[in-house]
Amino acid sequence: MMRHIFGGLALMGLAACAPAVPDSAAGVGFGDYDDYQRQQAAREAALNGEALPAPAAVSSEPLSATGAVQPASEAENLAADTAAALNSGETPLEASPSNPAPAVALNASGISDENNFENVAALRTIEGDKARIDQNRAQYKLVEPTELPSRSGNEGPNIVAFALETTHPVGTQLYKRFAASQTRADRNCAKYASADLAQAAFLAKGGPSRDRLGIDPDGDGYACHWDPSAYRKATGG
Repeated sequence: MMRHIFGGLALMGLAACAPAVPDSAAGVGFGDYDDYQRQQAAREAALNGEALPAPAAVSSEPLSATGAVQPASEAENLAADTAAALNSGETPLEASPSNPAPAVALNASGISDENNFENVAALRTIEGDKARIDQNRAQYKLVEPTELPSRSGNEGPNIVAFALETTHPVGTQLYKRFAASQTRADRNCAKYASADLAQAAFLAKGGPSRDRLGIDPDGDGYACHWDPSAYRKATGG
């Protein structure tokens, strides 16, 4: 019995000698972490000579886990819009027979009546469509093919054949020209309605070796800037 009493007294003595465990929630050397932050900010401001921000300058918006301000919810946005409308000073619109709501387009998709089955069914019938088809068929005219007309004896130069026989590009001089003038050539070319007509007249008067009309001053054999490349491309050349 005495051994138990002495053992209990020994344990109590050891407990009294053990050091006290500090409260981890209280921090080390300060009371509260928020107080520590405020004291640290005050110390930094004092060292830098800056004034502390007013309490009103601190935002009261809740912060997310990343520190960003959380956006307002849809309900909060709706409430803010409603309050702004009520405080705008303008009288809200009231629905009444004298102030009806705007008409809603019944065909908002843009589909025409011809593509709407219900509208077409109300306006047309299968019998009516058949009668209309028969009427159109009765008006058909069959045109029989005829023989191609023959060319007259006075055909003149064939500029298509000339274009396919030549291979040099526009501006390449192949023929000599004496006392050629581009100004005079432009004036002479103005007499023709197109370059094809000018080229045909040029070939009929001895072209391309001779330029009796004065419409091929550079001697390439092409009058009035006529270009044979279109005819060559048509045949794959």
